[in-house]
Amino acid sequence: MNDIVPDANIIRRKNLFTGIIEEVGTVAGITQRKKNRRLTVASSRLVKELKKGDSVSVSGVCLTAVEITPTSFSADLAQETWARTSFSRIKSGSLVNLELPLRADARFGGHIVQGHVDGVGTFVELAKNLDAEDYWLTVEMPGELTPHVVLKGSISIEGISLTVAKVEEKSISLAIIPHTVKVTNLTSLKPGDPVNLETDIIAKYVEKMMWTRPSSSKITLEKLVQQGF
Repeated sequence: MNDIVPDANIIRRKNLFTGIIEEVGTVAGITQRKKNRRLTVASSRLVKELKKGDSVSVSGVCLTAVEITPTSFSADLAQETWARTSFSRIKSGSLVNLELPLRADARFGGHIVQGHVDGVGTFVELAKNLDAEDYWLTVEMPGELTPHVVLKGSISIEGISLTVAKVEEKSISLAIIPHTVKVTNLTSLKPGDPVNLETDIIAKYVEKMMWTRPSSSKITLEKLVQQGF
């Protein structure tokens, strides 16, 4: 049970998120250190629940709070994290999506999000739907991630749990309701901005099973359909 960390009367699963954004924080600064960078994020609400060593999802990246003040928290960024996430675009004033790990006694909204970025996509646009109040979000994605993305499946973009509405050769589109636009950093993104992507963990495990099992027992689409999937 090493993934469960008690905090007073609250128990949270240390590395399990749901993609339901709890607060939009503001980058207060990025400090270059000898071997890494330290990211400081201003927060008015989530910081009240954090203590040193706690996990927190910052725009879909699971980080560890190493310094906490009444109005902010800081986390160290390894060079690997900086190179393989959308953090290369952030600067002081940038907006980031924040989520604390799932509470053990909470309802499970969204989907299973680990905070382990699979790849960086490119923000194309967030366009208002002329026939309704919602929006269309379009994101280009690396080709190696497309096998894990399916129509009506789940994906985390900048830490937000979203449902895929359209899959094309090099991009995906998602229907975004006004509430999601209001409580996330989506409106701060500009065309060409990198965005963190984490595909559905279930799809990754299914692919692993298909390639590691003997050919006679491999999972196929037909077998999945026969089993009711």
